[in-house]
Amino acid sequence: MMKRKIKIGTRGSKLALWQAGWVKSALEELFSYIYVELVIIKTKGDKILDVPLAKIGGKGLFVKEIEEALIDGRIDLAVHSMKDMPGVIPDGLRIGAVPKREDSRDALVSIKGKFSDLPKGATVGTSSLRRSAQLKSQRPDLNITPLRGNLDTRLKKLDSGMMDAIILAAAGLKRMNLENRITQYLDDSIMLPAVGQGALAIETRADDPFISPLVAKLDHEETRVVVGGERAFLNRLEGGCQVPIAAHGKTDQNKFTLKGLIASLDGTLIIKESLSGPKNKWESIGLDLAQILLEKGGKKILEELKENNER
Repeated sequence: MMKRKIKIGTRGSKLALWQAGWVKSALEELFSYIYVELVIIKTKGDKILDVPLAKIGGKGLFVKEIEEALIDGRIDLAVHSMKDMPGVIPDGLRIGAVPKREDSRDALVSIKGKFSDLPKGATVGTSSLRRSAQLKSQRPDLNITPLRGNLDTRLKKLDSGMMDAIILAAAGLKRMNLENRITQYLDDSIMLPAVGQGALAIETRADDPFISPLVAKLDHEETRVVVGGERAFLNRLEGGCQVPIAAHGKTDQNKFTLKGLIASLDGTLIIKESLSGPKNKWESIGLDLAQILLEKGGKKILEELKENNER
């Protein structure tokens, strides 16, 4: 019997290829009548490495070109890091599966010890507004410096002595077998993670009767619920500009708890709350938590950030 070829769209970084390769292996193991080809697509976020993401559009920079290939049929599905996904999915596309989440925490990789050990004025690399704001809130003395590029590039900048520490997603380091580089896992009292951090998004066309049931086998119900709540929170808050927003959910039997945060760029104002409820109410919990933060001062922060971005 002839096997049917399936094309997965992915970015070309080592981590993106690992993630797409994991999906390829899982699908080929489950379905003997398919074989999978990886199609590397260069995104705007991959091409522009000398400018902070916030200056060139933020979320969506790592997915737009891949989604275009999915819409026009050049690929059959796409594998993204969930934290790169904008709150709104383009018409005609859907998140077909959310596999089991890896570690959602941020990690400190440092040549100067743990977070509390960093000397006054230490240079910490990150281009994330979310990470930067939370770092400044905890340690206003730190010198936060932009850091772009793939995992290897970022680690080389640290190792060369250009920085005292960098902040990376623990999931990426673990997937690349670089867990030994982690100096400290940052719990959410120091650093609340990005929406969807550590999870993958398998994106498909909404009306594809062949691909949809295949990828559905890779869906992990608990991860989908938790990430769905985080994304509902994001969707309620995101006004198109890059904003220091964080959210992290967890389930305990039939209970869902979501922590959320909105911060000013300089970290002087951090609005952080949590909300719990029945697991099947994950969407309304995400939306309600966002509303609570907006009413506690988040709306003013978002309006000021929007004004700054439009100048």
